[in-house]
Amino acid sequence: MSFRPKLIASDLDGTIVANYGDITQRTIDAFRKADDMGIPIFFVTGRPPRWMPEIQEAFGVGSAICGNGAMLYDLPTGKVLEEWLLPVEAQVATVRRLRNAIPDISFAVESNSYFHREKSYIPRWDVGMDNVGVDNIEEIMNSPALKILARCSDQRLNSDEMLEIALRELKDLATVTHSNPHDSLLEISALGVSKGSTLAIMAKRLGIEAKDCVSFGDNPNDFSMLEWCGRSYAMEDGHPEAKKYSKSIAPPHMDDGVAQILEKLLQLPE
Repeated sequence: MSFRPKLIASDLDGTIVANYGDITQRTIDAFRKADDMGIPIFFVTGRPPRWMPEIQEAFGVGSAICGNGAMLYDLPTGKVLEEWLLPVEAQVATVRRLRNAIPDISFAVESNSYFHREKSYIPRWDVGMDNVGVDNIEEIMNSPALKILARCSDQRLNSDEMLEIALRELKDLATVTHSNPHDSLLEISALGVSKGSTLAIMAKRLGIEAKDCVSFGDNPNDFSMLEWCGRSYAMEDGHPEAKKYSKSIAPPHMDDGVAQILEKLLQLPE
């Protein structure tokens, strides 16, 4: 493929955002140049919208797909444009099935405006948003949610091991993935909702085919997006399974891998 992409989609953390939160100027310049050339940009992330202001401030361009595909978010205005949420009935059933399958699991649930957790759920992020917690998460499951977070706080199982169990238990109920193999955390969305599925909807609305899209990602929550795009790059320092779903490999994110690739792609003819 020797043509310029017509749409660019990129994960954030571990792909263009370093693990300490920094975004390099080289990366910012590459995305801004693509925007100047009229190429639609989507930042496709597991983050909720409350974690997006720094992205808007850094880049100043592009659209966002948040919550692993569950939300279309307008970066410039900070408005939620569209949502594909997990129904209450599916939330309750998900919790019940995973409690039976994974001992000592604990839960949190989040949407655009809230983050609620069980007392036994020890958050690594959003510390302070819910300092009280509830005994059982079902107590506050009364509205559709962006996603459920499920954690083994004792880390008896890692994220990959938890995912293997959850994929079996929830295959007809919800979409389950994770974004950190070194943690013990699952991210659960409505059935059929993923980064790839929502990106496909956005591209179709723009009249752009998969073959004309390029994506970048590093973890299982990116696999659907990497698989769908005609050109896709797994980060060299990402999850070892990512390479099975992407068409190519990008240099490590700590070496501005995405920027390196974009600089070359933007030099291609239309």
